[in-house]
Amino acid sequence: MNIYLIGDIQGCHSELCQLMKLVNFDVNNDQIWFTGDLVARGPDSLATLRLVKSLGNSAKVVLGNHDLHLLAVHAGIKKVKKNDLLDDLLNAPDLDELMSWLAQFPLVEQLPNENAYMSHAGLSPQWQPRDALTQSNFVQQRISGTQRVHWLNVMYGNFPNSWIDAKTEEEQFRYSVNALTRMRFCFNDGSLEFASKDSPKYNSAPNLAPWFDLSRSLDTTKWVFGHWASLNGKVANPNVFALDTGCVWGGRLTMLRWHDKQLFSVPAQP
Repeated sequence: MNIYLIGDIQGCHSELCQLMKLVNFDVNNDQIWFTGDLVARGPDSLATLRLVKSLGNSAKVVLGNHDLHLLAVHAGIKKVKKNDLLDDLLNAPDLDELMSWLAQFPLVEQLPNENAYMSHAGLSPQWQPRDALTQSNFVQQRISGTQRVHWLNVMYGNFPNSWIDAKTEEEQFRYSVNALTRMRFCFNDGSLEFASKDSPKYNSAPNLAPWFDLSRSLDTTKWVFGHWASLNGKVANPNVFALDTGCVWGGRLTMLRWHDKQLFSVPAQP
């Protein structure tokens, strides 16, 4: 069995199909692990969700910030963002079924029999991998449960941005969602910073660093993530794999074959 891990699709259904064809993906024997943000600013989020859902157990998904926002829109909590192309999805006859399916996924997945993990944004420098798994389970139980609307309301906001300050269940929920789906840069103490989105080479703030430069766990732990398109897949740490290469922005859609770490990519369609 081949395990392929793929960066943010963001509704780029055509490129996803091309990439699956390029690697001769076999739904009966292989798996694709999706780093989150299946939907939003690309041309066909509806077809993307239907395709991933059709893969059954051959698809592993972690939720990204756009996926969670879609669930909040469906729940009536938020409005569609200006640049999201979601009309077809939100008017689809199988919308409720798709949203129930999407809400079941976690924020972290561990690769089989390895000290290796996947999340949308990364691993908080204030956590060990076991903390990320615990908090992913905590969030998953609430997003997939009967109180989904309450917890989707709770997730919005930037504070607390330090795990030390997350005292209540609601604060721990919000911090966990932010760390695992929104994080890029952190302050030197490991707390989360949300304003900066550029590549680290363009950010000279002395009190900020990419999350993967602050996490000591990554000396012995492998981590796969998406979310940060401006990295263009480039991270110096050999244990860290950045797979969002900005397909929705005119870049490429990138897939990593896990056993030999070979990369495959297709360019964005014009």
